[in-house]
Amino acid sequence: VQLQESGPGLVKPSETLSLTCTVSGGSITTNSVVWGWIRQPPGKEPEWMGAIDASGTTYYNPSLKSRTSISRDTSKNQFTLQLSSVAPRGTAVYYCARGSQGWSPWGQGTQVTVSS
Repeated sequence: VQLQESGPGLVKPSETLSLTCTVSGGSITTNSVVWGWIRQPPGKEPEWMGAIDASGTTYYNPSLKSRTSISRDTSKNQFTLQLSSVAPRGTAVYYCARGSQGWSPWGQGTQVTVSS
């Protein structure tokens, strides 16, 4: 399984960040597997943001739940992250990952900078 993130590298404060993860070598509708988003700000630990499972049920980090939405396009084998009202502290490398008894594999990550 391989995952690849895509989306803009620069987002302005208060705007909505939108990223897409394209999965190859496996289906996002596989049972007992979830597909998640994780971000790592510079100098900090990774932070789990949320996930979507095979049935389309979503799970969110409570601290981000009010601003986060994860959806999927099964025809393209993709899932997306939307994070609204971003602030400069949202600058981070954003990763998508497959979850099944741990997060593996991860995508290569995409740098997102929040700045005006």
